Amino acid sequence: MYLICFDLDGTLLNNASEISRFTYDTLQLLSEKDIAFTIATGRTMLSAQRAVAGHKFVLPQIYNNGVTIWDPNTQQLTLENILEQTEINTILELALRQGISPFVHVIAQHQHVVFHAETQHDVEKRLVEKYFSDTPQQLQPLNALAPEHQVTNISMIGEAATIHAMWQTLNTYPNLIAYSGPALEGPQYRWMDVHHYQANKGKAVAQLKKQLGASKVICFGDGDNDLSMFACADESYAPANAIDEIKQVASAVIGHHHEDGVAHFLRERFSL
Repeated sequence: MYLICFDLDGTLLNNASEISRFTYDTLQLLSEKDIAFTIATGRTMLSAQRAVAGHKFVLPQIYNNGVTIWDPNTQQLTLENILEQTEINTILELALRQGISPFVHVIAQHQHVVFHAETQHDVEKRLVEKYFSDTPQQLQPLNALAPEHQVTNISMIGEAATIHAMWQTLNTYPNLIAYSGPALEGPQYRWMDVHHYQANKGKAVAQLKKQLGASKVICFGDGDNDLSMFACADESYAPANAIDEIKQVASAVIGHHHEDGVAHFLRERFSL
């Protein structure tokens, strides 16, 4: 039994952060052949489910780079490797000192709550309007964050040079791992997600493989947060737009994500 794991942004989704009709039809063909597939993304559950709404992902899904696993059949939410208070303080202090508004993601009674400081820049305001408006996500002021809250990750966006310097700093802390990449809002900006160092897609995928009794895992991804997933996969594929580090460890480089590279590969690979 094959288990296929898809990253979303820059991989399965196109430039509009959507699943194209061609990719949608390809996923349907996989289902008809009883080929198992799911998503493994750095996005939160609500953000990811908004992007794949209307598509039948029936297996457990991996969110927050492995911190959160959601089983749609049992309606069970599993949290592992959440951030501790000292780690949260380290991230927040660094962000606020740099004039960056951190977005603290919390799961409380199966509800996704985002605690955030007052937005400092237009790009942060646009992020709130784009991703946090018209969703069930609850927005709370950062000063309402309490020690008992379960923090899955802390994200932020800002000028590329500032975020890159913060990314380098945070990755020097032994209990933290930070992922970063170019923002959709423009090349002058970068996003960053910070997690507990033990949280990664690879561990979550390995756990899911064992749970489902899969014999082989095939992974698709484009960023540094996909490296752990590639390391545990039997086959791994990077779209043409992926970072060089991912391309170097991939089994092969396939088509660009905005040109349905994953879907075209799957149709050939499985004769769909």
